[in-house]
Amino acid sequence: MPLNAPLLAAVAPAPLPIRLLGRLVDWAVIAIGAAMASLVFFNVSLHLFNKDLAWVTELGELLMVWVTFLGGACAAQRGVHMSITEFIDKLPPARRRWADAAVLTACLWILLILVRYGWSLVNSNWDNQLTVLEWPMAVQYMGMAVGCTLMALFVAFDLWQTLAGVPRERRYAAEA
Repeated sequence: MPLNAPLLAAVAPAPLPIRLLGRLVDWAVIAIGAAMASLVFFNVSLHLFNKDLAWVTELGELLMVWVTFLGGACAAQRGVHMSITEFIDKLPPARRRWADAAVLTACLWILLILVRYGWSLVNSNWDNQLTVLEWPMAVQYMGMAVGCTLMALFVAFDLWQTLAGVPRERRYAAEA
């Protein structure tokens, strides 16, 4: 990567609140990733002295859940989730738009189901505790609920743009 390259990948034009939320998610993923790397390095270094901190392992697991789902939201805002497009790429632009809309609608429905059950898990696990940290288990489950909520928001915005006729090249800055 060149020295003058931006740290974060480009995203397509979006209203200011969506852009700001996207950047917040991007930086949260970077911060959590840095924290995880530091914690694991610290704990591995302690192994040289036959020491181990159990809370580091449990916190690492909790952070892994958060970074996984927030990373999914980062991917959703850029339209970079894995997809197989051999069929859909052969469609003329008008049909491609409707095929994209159908796929986005299906993804949005699945995400909304995950949001519903994710927040249900959070609400029902405030009394359960993580073994070592003794934090509410809801904090760990909240990573999935927050991440899926953000993914749903980004996918809904993409669906709205698709239905408004914004071409794929303008919706995904990485492809432009």
